[in-house]
Amino acid sequence: MRAVVQRVRDASVTVDGTVTGGIGLGLLVYLGVCDLDSEEICAKMASKIARMRIFQDENGKMNLSVSDVGGKVLVVSQFTLYASMKRGNRPSFDEAGNPELAERLYEVFMKDLRELGLGVEHGQFGAHMHVCYENDGPVTILMDSDQLFVR
Repeated sequence: MRAVVQRVRDASVTVDGTVTGGIGLGLLVYLGVCDLDSEEICAKMASKIARMRIFQDENGKMNLSVSDVGGKVLVVSQFTLYASMKRGNRPSFDEAGNPELAERLYEVFMKDLRELGLGVEHGQFGAHMHVCYENDGPVTILMDSDQLFVR
């Protein structure tokens, strides 16, 4: 599982002219799933993201989590996080998870965040989405379960 986590002041997702999810202060999480991922990986990744201390405290130090600042999370499915550019100039997405597994784990990941007490908004799985956001910092963290957790 791969995630790009951005600290944002606001973010929203629009599908076919309709906003499907939006937040103010919080985290925008682009989430990619591969076929080796599991519900256990979802839980670990959700826990890690929920506890990330990337918001500034009263001294300007990144020391607070999204829940500490009363923020929410906007989760957007993004299979392109598994793009490979090893050959040629057109990306290959062979490493991305099959759509049925990816959608199920996307839903599990959001459920896990909610169970950790976070407000969660989301895009629409498999849809062409327009994402608008204001990155705060900018702060952008790349996460890969293969580097974070032993399978």
